[in-house]
Formats: sequence, C-alpha cells, structure tokens
Amino acid sequence: MTSELLLPGPAVALGALLDVPVPDLERDGLPLLWHWFYLLDRPAQSDLGLDGHPVRNTIATPPGPGRRRMWAGGRVRARGALRCGEIATRRSSVLSTQDKEGRSGLLTFVVVRHEIWQRDELVVEEEQDIVYRAAGVTPRFDSTDEIPAAEDEWAIDVSPTLLFRFSALTYNAHRIHYDRDYARDVEGYPGLLTHGPLQALAMAEAARGPRSFEYRLISPLFDHQGMVVKAVEDSGSIVTSVRDVHGRRTATGVLR
Repeated sequence: MTSELLLPGPAVALGALLDVPVPDLERDGLPLLWHWFYLLDRPAQSDLGLDGHPVRNTIATPPGPGRRRMWAGGRVRARGALRCGEIATRRSSVLSTQDKEGRSGLLTFVVVRHEIWQRDELVVEEEQDIVYRAAGVTPRFDSTDEIPAAEDEWAIDVSPTLLFRFSALTYNAHRIHYDRDYARDVEGYPGLLTHGPLQALAMAEAARGPRSFEYRLISPLFDHQGMVVKAVEDSGSIVTSVRDVHGRRTATGVLR
C-alpha cells in the first residue's frame, strides 16, 4: 500500500511533454490514466535486474531470471475525481498468474489489480495485463512507404528524448526505452521501444472525457517508426488505435 499527497507537478510535466491541456487539478481532478504519474513504486537500485526492471520487492515479481517483461493491456475505470491537493492511497495485488506455451516459448500472464482511494472512496480501479516471455530475438518488421497522418489523426514525434522523459516521469528504469545498445544487442530490438503506457495514454488523450478504458497492445512500436493516434465514435463508444508511420497497428482501445 502506498499513500501520498498528490501535487500538481507531475501532471503539469505531462501536459508539457505531450503538449496537451492540464485541467483544474483540484476541482476537476486528473484526466483518465494520469494517475500513472502518481503513487509510484521507487525500488532500491539493488532490487533492479539487468534490464532495469525490479526483480524483487515489487508487484508483480518476475516468475524467473532472464524473463522479458511486456505490458500487454488493461482496463481502467474512474469512479470519481482523483484530485490534487489531497492524500490518495493505492492498494495493489496480483489477481491471477497463468503459464502458456507460445511460439517463442513459455509465456507467463499476470493480471495486477490497482485500487486508488481518496476521501475514503474508491476513485480509480484498474487491471493491468503483464506478460513475461523467455529471452529471444524480436522479429523485425519490413518498412513500407510512409502514410501521412490524416486530418483526424494525431501524429506524435517519438524521439529518444520523449521516451527518456516519459521514463523519468514514471520512474521506469527499463532499459529498452532509453538504452539503444542494450535494446539492440541484448533484447534484439531494432530500436528503442515505445512504452505501452505512452500509447495507451495517447489513445485516451485523443478523446479525453470518457471514464472507462479498455486497451490492448498488439505489436511492438519502436522510436524510428513514429506514432499516429486515432479516435472514432462508434455506437456510443469511442474506438481508439495507434499505428506506426507505415500503417502497422500497434495498439487498440475502447473508451466509454
């Protein structure tokens, strides 16, 4: 369990990072998913593995040495306003763990639940889907002609600076996001990996306002591939997606 007084600094920093408006944080509260920049785990340096991710004293704990962690998706619901200027408490637990055999070897699926309480009320409930896979080379993707962003799409320039600053805001030391030599030589990636939470956040920001969000990360996205976000109304919901500059879809979501 983690508690802290929510201050405006992280939200203001995020607004500057993505060039998006920051609401009245004490009256209206944080937009959907902005709680990811608060109540952070701050592990000891000695608790980090080779890849920069915690290997002990964390939820969830990797199921074994050398396993690669991936954020696969999640579900978030805001039941009330999470306001700055007030104390909030996060409670976390592992809901389930399941092993499956995939094409790349053993996969361990972990569902982590987070609850954020404020004013003795549950204001945010969330489930995160985490996958641990065995070490192996990530497939490379053939590039095609670039597809310019349409008028109803939001193109985000994914630079190493952006990824580093996002990692810093979330206290994320996972080296795949900022250490190009490690990402290429150890994990076999063709570039720096764009954070799954950054893609999810961009989808939510493309249609700010809904109070619940379900999303999936369906393919790796690397810094040299850009990020193009879209949100479309469909039967009372808002369908969101992320693609790279070549048109390959990497994330999908539904806002309600």
